[in-house]
Amino acid sequence: MAKKKRSRRRKKKRHKITPPPESAAVSTAHSIKTKTAETSIKLHPRKSWIIGVVLIVIICTAALILFISPAKISIQRDSGLNVLLITLDTTRADRLGCYGYPRAKTPNLDSLAQKGVRFANVYCQVPLTLPSHCSIMAGTYPVSHNVHNNGTYYLTSDQLTLAEVLKARGFKTAAFVASFTVDSRFGLDQGFDVYDDSFQQGSPFKALNAERIADQVFAPFSAWLDNHHADQFFCWVHFFDPHLPYAPPPPYREDFSDSLYDGEISYMDSYVGEVVEKLKEKNILGQTLIILAGDHGEGLGDKVEIGHGLFLYDMVMKVPLIFYAENNLPGGKVIPSRVRLIDIMPSVLDMLDLEEADQNQGISLIPYIEGRKKDDLDSYMETFYPRENYGWSELTGLVAGNWKYIRAPKAELYNLKSDPNEDKNVLQSNTKIVSKMKNSLEMLIKNSAIAPGAGSRALTSEERERLGSLGYISYSDNRDKGEYPDPKDKIDELRMIQQAEMFESQGDYQAAAALHEKMLSLRPSSPSSYVNLALAQARLKKFDEAIQTLKHGIDKIPDSEILLARLGHTYFVTGQLNEAFVAMQQVLAINPRYIDALTLSAVIMDTLGKKETARDHYEKALSIEPENKFLRMSYALNLATGGKTSEAIDVYTPLTQEYPGEYSLYQYLGIAYGVAGDYAKSIENLKQAIGLHPTLIAYFNLAVALKETGEIAEAIHYLELYLEDPKGEDESKVKSARMELLNLKKVLK
Repeated sequence: MAKKKRSRRRKKKRHKITPPPESAAVSTAHSIKTKTAETSIKLHPRKSWIIGVVLIVIICTAALILFISPAKISIQRDSGLNVLLITLDTTRADRLGCYGYPRAKTPNLDSLAQKGVRFANVYCQVPLTLPSHCSIMAGTYPVSHNVHNNGTYYLTSDQLTLAEVLKARGFKTAAFVASFTVDSRFGLDQGFDVYDDSFQQGSPFKALNAERIADQVFAPFSAWLDNHHADQFFCWVHFFDPHLPYAPPPPYREDFSDSLYDGEISYMDSYVGEVVEKLKEKNILGQTLIILAGDHGEGLGDKVEIGHGLFLYDMVMKVPLIFYAENNLPGGKVIPSRVRLIDIMPSVLDMLDLEEADQNQGISLIPYIEGRKKDDLDSYMETFYPRENYGWSELTGLVAGNWKYIRAPKAELYNLKSDPNEDKNVLQSNTKIVSKMKNSLEMLIKNSAIAPGAGSRALTSEERERLGSLGYISYSDNRDKGEYPDPKDKIDELRMIQQAEMFESQGDYQAAAALHEKMLSLRPSSPSSYVNLALAQARLKKFDEAIQTLKHGIDKIPDSEILLARLGHTYFVTGQLNEAFVAMQQVLAINPRYIDALTLSAVIMDTLGKKETARDHYEKALSIEPENKFLRMSYALNLATGGKTSEAIDVYTPLTQEYPGEYSLYQYLGIAYGVAGDYAKSIENLKQAIGLHPTLIAYFNLAVALKETGEIAEAIHYLELYLEDPKGEDESKVKSARMELLNLKKVLK
């Protein structure tokens, strides 16, 4: 009942006629006065009176048309809409064509903006992927959801997400994400039926595959939509491509050879187009609300910062935001008012004619589209990345009116109207404004904050490595609070860090190693100083030097997971399995849930034939990451080769259903069924494997199963295929197969 009342109030408000402002009336009167004053013909009093009436009617009609028009904007709230959220990671608003960038090739984003609603002045709350997406999904500031950095925090279950709200309303929910920074372990999977965060699924360690490009995100989304286009859904598609390092595929690499960042955006745009085409193919574009949002921008060298996370300048804080719903929202509408990413969740609920969540700190932007609201919204911002990753001070700030205030050891104040590039810090000459902004910031934090520490957790070393592969390298040496320097005072050090990363991306590991040695001398208490130097040495094939570097680090910091883990990996790649196992056991003594240490320990024990010890490590790893394809396949093989055939079948069977195109799964399932004596299922699965990808092992085992069922002629056929080119097979096995072939041919005769 309360919902119906709310809808009626909205309707009444939308059709309310607003009288013209005084200035418009004065302007109209003046133009009429001028025109009549210039007329020299004298009119008959009666005619004059008639003309006067006509003029009044015309004026009133014009005024009504002029001032009623905004109220006639077509906004159709509809509880039956699908919702598709597309987040564009690391995308600056000023690098899209629809935001005025002349070199952009973003036709799909531009088209959606032209046919939909573009917000021209949008601020993120944090220039980092995980906390920014938490603000989008929960509609709250980071001081409320308490996720302040990538990896060191997770979204707790007390935060109600958009996915949870819509799932409770019967929506099918799915997410397809492109980066480890939003891995399910960080809590953003709340409310999703499907949360696809698999990166190169067959690889043993996520540290090696912390991201995937747009086509690899689109493919599982497309497959999911094939099965769910008839359902009402909320789907989140996350594209990560514009993130460092910039490596767009051809032809974007060639077309944007002088600006690979722009090439990444253009490549991503092409898959935004594929998503839209998929909706058209399923004939559901007209019943889908599409929201496209950047999570944060990119420095690109402005104010020294190449990436993002260290500063709060507009280059990393301003993002694109586009709403599109062809039958429910107007086309070509541009909203100049300042809005925020926390406003997305309440806007979606408003469009669906649902009540806003009590926790929402954002507001619905639908009244802005309707023209009923125009005021700029104050925006809180923060970054804890300098403190937690570099040992420098965190920054917090507020944008209000024309002003941006940044609280730091050396505070900053900018007039964004007169100084949009934030070149002139006017803090000293505007003490009253500073005082007001500072008080407003403190009040906002106080009113928004939850209990300190809720939702925070220690970042595992494995997670540090994965985040490091994305450029989120931690140099912090855990100083006491109060000793953190201002990031602005560490520009020279920042340049050196960025230069080392640049050398690595160019493959100049010798130059990178030299800079990392210098960094190590500056930060001998930082584990990452040793790790980064060791990685550069390993890439130069100087494994002995890499091992010594890591050992020196462990001598200095004996309880460092990341140093011990990297030492274990280095031993493993150099074939020193026992030493690698010892190092990983030391990691597990510190952190029993370290996935890579559990996985590598299991692999080593399997290789050494210690099946039970390996199995124990696999099971512990799977209790943490039950969706991990590599772990599940390795565990199943361990069971099969360890005499636990029925358990192996139980693991393989759901894998074949989840990955129907993976031949090896059918192959090993077929072998397991054969060992168990179920030859019919063995034959069925082995033939499925051969149909996908013929292998010698499948030919051989299929021949064995066919012989057991009396299908001699067919068994002979597959043995002959096996013996055509048994390259790489054990000679005694090949000899046995030849003898068996002769025997089968005799039986057939």
